[in-house]
Amino acid sequence: MISPAPNIHRDIPRIRQLDEAAINRIAAGEVVERPASAVKELVENAIDAGARRIEIAYAQGGKGLIRVTDDGWGMAAEDLPLALSRHATSKIDGSDLLDIRSFGFRGEALPSLGAVGRLTITSRREGAEAVRIAVTGGAPGPVTPAALNRGTVVELRDLFFATPARLKFLRSDRAEAQAIGDVVRRLSLAEPLVGFTLRDVSDGGEGRVLFRADAGTGDLFDALYGRVVSVLGRDFAENALRIEAERDGFALTGFAALPTYSRGAAVAQFFFVNGRPVRDKQLLGALRAAYMDVLSRDRHPAAALFIDCDPHLVDVNVHPAKAEVRFREPGIVRGLIVSALRHALAGAGHRASSTVAGATLGAMRPEPSGPPRVYQMDRPSPRALSMSHAAQAPATPFEAPSQAPPEAPLAEGFADPSARFEAAEPAPGAEALPLGAARAQLHENYIIAQTERGMVIVDQHAAHERLVYEKLKRQMAERGVAAQALLIPEIVELSEGDIARLMEHEADLTRMGLSVEPFGPGAIAVRETPALLGEVDAGALIRDILDELADQGDSQTLQARLDAILSRVACHGSIRSGRRMRADEMNALLREMEATPLSGQCNHGRPTYVELRLSDIERLFGRT
Repeated sequence: MISPAPNIHRDIPRIRQLDEAAINRIAAGEVVERPASAVKELVENAIDAGARRIEIAYAQGGKGLIRVTDDGWGMAAEDLPLALSRHATSKIDGSDLLDIRSFGFRGEALPSLGAVGRLTITSRREGAEAVRIAVTGGAPGPVTPAALNRGTVVELRDLFFATPARLKFLRSDRAEAQAIGDVVRRLSLAEPLVGFTLRDVSDGGEGRVLFRADAGTGDLFDALYGRVVSVLGRDFAENALRIEAERDGFALTGFAALPTYSRGAAVAQFFFVNGRPVRDKQLLGALRAAYMDVLSRDRHPAAALFIDCDPHLVDVNVHPAKAEVRFREPGIVRGLIVSALRHALAGAGHRASSTVAGATLGAMRPEPSGPPRVYQMDRPSPRALSMSHAAQAPATPFEAPSQAPPEAPLAEGFADPSARFEAAEPAPGAEALPLGAARAQLHENYIIAQTERGMVIVDQHAAHERLVYEKLKRQMAERGVAAQALLIPEIVELSEGDIARLMEHEADLTRMGLSVEPFGPGAIAVRETPALLGEVDAGALIRDILDELADQGDSQTLQARLDAILSRVACHGSIRSGRRMRADEMNALLREMEATPLSGQCNHGRPTYVELRLSDIERLFGRT
C-alpha cells in the first residue's frame, strides 16, 4: 500500500554537509546533460582562451571520447589544480556579475566533467613547459610534465561512468553525434574569425572530418557571410537579406532568409546575444512575428541574428547552461527584431528565392539527344525492311494540289492551344526592368515575360492577391480598424493576474478594434470587437490573447486574425485563374509588382514568379 505522505519520515533527519565529490556530481547534472553539453563547455573555454583554431574529436557519439584541442594561451602548472576547483575562473573577479564579456564565468565546467568522467588536461603557456593533470570520478591526480607545442588539449573519456544511471537517459550514438554537430556549428557561427574542425574518431586514427570551417578574413560581415555559407549552405546565403539596425543601445546584425526560402521546421534559426548562442523563446517569438504576414503556419523562417548591447542590459546568469538570457527591456529588443526584419523584407520588394528557379530547372528533363540505341534483337532483317517499305508506298502517284489543303482538325482528346501571344509592343526599355516585358499568357494564368538575361513566369492570381492584400493593409493602417459595439457587453471571468496583464495592452487592443474594461473583481467586459471578424467568441479570443501574452510577453493573435480576413478578401478580389489579360494589363501587373513590398511571395509564402536565366535555359537544350 502506498503511503499517503511518502516524504514524511518517522525519524527526524539530520542536516549534514555533502562531500566535494557528491557536490560536483550534483552540479554536473545541471551543466553536463549530454555529450553535446560537454563539447559546448570545452569549446567555449577554448574561445575564451583566445584560440584561433579549435579541433573537436569524439568517439561513440561522445560517450567514449571527447577531445578538444586549441591554440590558445594555455595554462601554467600552478593553474591546473585550481582549474579543477569549483567556482575558480579567470573570466571575472566577482565584483560585477552583470559585466560578463566571456562565454564562461561560473567556474563549474571542468570540475563537473571531472566528477562524471575521466578527464585529462594537457596545457602549455608561452614561455613555460607543458604540463598535464588527470582527474577520475572527482579525484584529481598530480601535475606531471607533458609534451605539447602550445595551447591546451582537454580529453574526456567514459562520460558518466561515475553516474551510470545518467547513461540510460542518453540517446543513440548517431543522435548524440548529431547534437554535437549542431553545437559546433552554432558556436562556429558565433565566432567567424576562429577556425573549427569536427572529427569522428570512433574507428580510430585520424577519423572522418564531419565539419570544417576555416577562419574568416576581412571585416566581420565578410567573415560572417563565409561562415554562414559553411554552416547554413550557399542556398541560404544567396537567399538571405543583410540585417543592420540599432535602437536604444541595442544593435541587430546578421542575415535573414526570404520568405520563399522557408523550412518545414525551426532548424535554421540562430540567435546570439553579445556573441553567445542562446535559445530564448521571446527572441524566437519575435522572429515568428516578423514573418507572420508572409508565411503560413506550417512553415518556419531561417535566420542568423546577432544582438549586441551593454552587458548590464542583459542577464546571462539565468541558468548554469547559459542558454537563456533575460533582457532588462525585452520590449525594445522584440520591437527591434520585428521592425528590422519587416523593413528588410519590404525592401526586398519582388525578390524571390533562387531555389525556386533551381527546383524549376530540376523538374525539366530534356529528351535524350541522338538516335536511340538499337539492339540486335530489335534490328529488322533486309527482307522485312523491304516488305515494310513496299507496304507503306502510295498506291498512286501524289499530285500536289493547286491550293494549300485545309488545316486538319485536332485529333480527339486534344484541346485548343492555351497560349496567347500579344502583338502589342511594351514600353521602351521594359526588358531592362527586373520583371521584364510581358510576351504571352499561358493557360489563362501564367504570364511569360522577357528580361535582358532570361525569362520570368508569373502566377497572375498569386501576384495580384499579394498586391490587393498590401493595399488593404495600407488602407486599414491609415483608417484604423472599424469596431462594432456589442448590444450586450460580453463578461469574461478571469483571474486578477490575467486582468492586469490584459489591461497593460489595452491601448493596442483598442487600436485593433477590441475594447475591454474591468468589470468588478475577477471579470472584464468586452464592449467592442473588430467589425471584420463578424460574430466572434469574445471569451475564447481573450483567452487566446492571454495565453500568447503569458508565453511570449506579446500577442499577435488579434492582428493575425485581422490579417487572415484581409487575406481572404484579397484572394476573392484578385484576378482569378482563367481570366484572359491584355498586354497592357500584364505589363501593368509586372510594374506594380516591382513597386510593391513583399510581392515576391503570395499571402501564404508561396512564390509569385519564377525567373530563369538564359544561360540555364540554353543548358537545358545543350547549347552551351
